[in-house]
Amino acid sequence: MAKLPVLMYHHISEEEGSGLTISASKLEAQLKLLVNHKYRSWHFSELMNTGELQARKNVVITFDDAYVSQLKYAVPLLQKYNLKATFFVPLGYLGKTDSWNTGQLDIMTAEQLKNLPDLIELGYHSYYHEKYHEMPLDKIDEDLQMSKKTVEASGLNFNEVLAFPYGKYPKEANARLQFQWLLQEFGINYGLRIGNRLNRFPFKKPYEIQRLDIKGQYSLIRFQRKLRYGKFL
Repeated sequence: MAKLPVLMYHHISEEEGSGLTISASKLEAQLKLLVNHKYRSWHFSELMNTGELQARKNVVITFDDAYVSQLKYAVPLLQKYNLKATFFVPLGYLGKTDSWNTGQLDIMTAEQLKNLPDLIELGYHSYYHEKYHEMPLDKIDEDLQMSKKTVEASGLNFNEVLAFPYGKYPKEANARLQFQWLLQEFGINYGLRIGNRLNRFPFKKPYEIQRLDIKGQYSLIRFQRKLRYGKFL
């Protein structure tokens, strides 16, 4: 089974960043490293129809929250380096700001999402951006229904993949099983947590895919080590 790191980014800034904010220059250096080291990037929609990965090095690049800063900085860089990525969208906030976080960062509109290039696929990031592990199942059901309805009403094209807000999901055995059944009912093929470990593909646990949290303060060497080893830096 091939290793498949899944990278997770959020806000992008012109200036030096930390935590969930990365500078455009650091992002470019990381994307350039992927290309120079001959990583093949994938969309989740492609992985659905892939039995095994033929390339020696593979990666999935993801961006959460559909910030306008991703449109400004990430999209041109992805085009420059011909890398695919998935943007996970909190659908209750289209054209608004990230009120669950800073309340100051703009979220893309439906029209902006429609005009993204083919290198970008869209995935679900809930409707309300609340922690699924703190919500009863009927509220998660409502959240997914609202997400689906918004996608249909907006005429957007979404892949059936869901990144859990904050990486949180029910972990108690029975609650987790019911949660995963609900995802199946909604046609969700993949669910993404954080975890900071490398995946093996094909995924053994498609509703617990782990992502590598790439922080803004990481040096290029630390990024490369996390890309290769995950949590074990």
